[in-house]
Amino acid sequence: MARKLKTFQTISRSDLAWCRKLRLHSELPDENVAALRSIVSPVRVLPEDLVIVREGDLSTQCCVILSGFAYRSKVAENGKRQILSFHIAGDMPDLQGLPLKRMDHDLTTLWEARLGFIKHEALESVLEPRPTLARALWRETLVDALLFRQWIVNLGTRSTAGRMAYLIGELRQRLATMGLVVNEQFDFPITQSKLADALGLSIVHVNRVLQTFRTEGILDLKRRVVTLKDSKRLSSSADLTAWRTMLSARKIEIRSRRIRPAGQSKGTGRAG
Repeated sequence: MARKLKTFQTISRSDLAWCRKLRLHSELPDENVAALRSIVSPVRVLPEDLVIVREGDLSTQCCVILSGFAYRSKVAENGKRQILSFHIAGDMPDLQGLPLKRMDHDLTTLWEARLGFIKHEALESVLEPRPTLARALWRETLVDALLFRQWIVNLGTRSTAGRMAYLIGELRQRLATMGLVVNEQFDFPITQSKLADALGLSIVHVNRVLQTFRTEGILDLKRRVVTLKDSKRLSSSADLTAWRTMLSARKIEIRSRRIRPAGQSKGTGRAG
C-alpha cells in the first residue's frame, strides 16, 4: 500500500494549483482559465513509481499534476539512469509533447500523484482562438528550459554539497510559490537512490552530505519531510535566482500591458 504524504499537499486547492502557477508568469483572463480547466479529463490517482509515459511513446495527451510528485529521466547506453527534473503540483511536465509528438524521456510518478489529462486535440482547439493562453503555455515551457539550464550549471560546476543545496533550495522555492511550505517544512519524497541519480553522486555521498547538513543545523530530513533550520546558509551554497527571474518576468509583462500608447482607449485592445 502506498504511503501518504504529509498534509502540505492539501493546503491549496489542488484543482486550481496549475492555473495559479500559469498566472505566476502570465496574466490570464478568467475565461481562458475556465476554458483550460474544462478540457481536463480524466483525473486519475496513480501510485508511486508508475511510468506515465515512456521514451519513444507517441504523445497524444499531456498531463497536469494536481497533487503529488513526478520526475523525468533517461537511461544511458550503459544502463545508468539520469533523473532530469522533479515535478510538483501545478506542473505540466510533458507539455512539450504537444508540438514534438514523440517522447524523448520517461515521465514517472515519484510518489502517489493525482493527475489530470488533456487530449492534444482538445488543447489545440482551446488555444487557437486564445493567443494569450497559448503564450502562457509557451512561457511555461520556457520556464522549464530555464530550470534545466540551472540544473546543467549545478551538475557541472558545484561541489557535492552545493548540488544538494541547489536541489533542495529550488524545490523549496517552487513548493513555497504554490503554498506547499509551512513553517519551513515541506514534503520531500525523494529517496537517496533517486537523489544520487539526479545529482550524479553515489548513495554514500548523498548520505554523507545530508548528514553534514543535519549536524551543521542547516536542515533535517525525517519521514520524507524536510525541515529547514537555516535557509540563509542553504541559499548561500547555491544560486537560486532562476525562480525569481521567472516571477520578475510576469511583473515586466503586466507593466508593459498597462502602459498603453497615447490615445489608445481600454476598449481597443483585443482579448486573448
